[in-house]
Amino acid sequence: MTAQDLPLQDLPLKGIRVIDYSHFLAGPFMGRCLAAMGAEVIKVERPKQGDAGRAHGYFKDGQSGYFLQQNMGKQGLCIDLRDTRGLDMMMKLIDTADVFIENYRPGALERLGLGYKALSARNPKLIYCSVSAYGHTGPYADRPGFGLIAEAMSGALAQLGSPGEAPPLLRMPLADMYTGIHGVAAINAALVGRASSGRGQHIDLALYDCMVSMHDYAVQRYFLSGGTDLPKQTGSGQPDSTVYGVFPARDGNLVIAAQVDDAWRRLATLIGGNALASDERFATPAARNAHYTEAMAIVRDWTLSQPSRDACLAALDEAGVPSAPVQTIEEVVRDPQIHARGMLVEQEHPVLGKVTLPNLPFRFSDCDTTVRTPAPLLGQDNRRIAESLGLSAEAVDAMVRDGVLYNEAAVRE
Repeated sequence: MTAQDLPLQDLPLKGIRVIDYSHFLAGPFMGRCLAAMGAEVIKVERPKQGDAGRAHGYFKDGQSGYFLQQNMGKQGLCIDLRDTRGLDMMMKLIDTADVFIENYRPGALERLGLGYKALSARNPKLIYCSVSAYGHTGPYADRPGFGLIAEAMSGALAQLGSPGEAPPLLRMPLADMYTGIHGVAAINAALVGRASSGRGQHIDLALYDCMVSMHDYAVQRYFLSGGTDLPKQTGSGQPDSTVYGVFPARDGNLVIAAQVDDAWRRLATLIGGNALASDERFATPAARNAHYTEAMAIVRDWTLSQPSRDACLAALDEAGVPSAPVQTIEEVVRDPQIHARGMLVEQEHPVLGKVTLPNLPFRFSDCDTTVRTPAPLLGQDNRRIAESLGLSAEAVDAMVRDGVLYNEAAVRE
């Protein structure tokens, strides 16, 4: 019997209950990933607005695509924690949980009785994951912040763009998503540790920390040079890795990664024959870096001389030079590689009908982590969750009547 003949395994986090009391992006993304791995994730929101991400576009028929993407696969509970009945129900829910995720400013949840110390006293096995701009310690701990703040503070933005110009925005939420996936890794590690210790713990993640940890070159370069060598804005190229950058074609742009000797020689032979391939100015990485402007100009002249971007790419591919088009989103969603890898998922939403969203990149050999259930409507699972915690139908009816439990109009009781 081969591995292909064996039945699929259960998802790896089956049986783990996660309370997702977070909003916007880093925390919700974390919860989405855990749900894809099989955890039961309960999204807890406030009446009547819910997660602030629900007010973030793109909108269709009153539903936020932003919210749909980061909260698929979760159950929805909308509850007023200012009411003692709501807070009591929340505590009962936490008593059953393995993981609690929050991304409020440090100290904010302590005033509600939902800080780590209070919850771990009730549930010593609870793994409590906090996400904030600067973390729960240090002189900046009380400052508010979003991903953009961390990206600016970290030195990442200072390296982008052309010299003398304001750096461009990244246009993808790097700090939030990177912090979110770090949270997934840390939570899974804490779950493994709990299996032997029997105890949960507090995970303190900062957007700023995560962005600084991402520097693969700049920080070590600074220290190894005695503080004299700082990264500079270099536009669409990388002067320390020649040739490695973005190049224009007649009808679009492409990237070429020919910074290593073998790739450079193949590129040079393609665009300039043996004369360029043997040119001593470009014979080594150091030599190419020393003649960066000349090397980039030679490659740029060649890409612009070709009939089209596709003609450039075809020639580069034939020569074995790593390259790719700078694709638009329309090209991405039509790319056969994306479809072959299952990176788009279709779901049936109770309001919108069929929706298509980006999938997560997890690929397990013996289980399918594709989430088919859409993000919950606001308060979609209120009654089921409440009754599962032992509340009577009459008590639930009263909480609904008094607004302690709230759901949007599209939810069918």
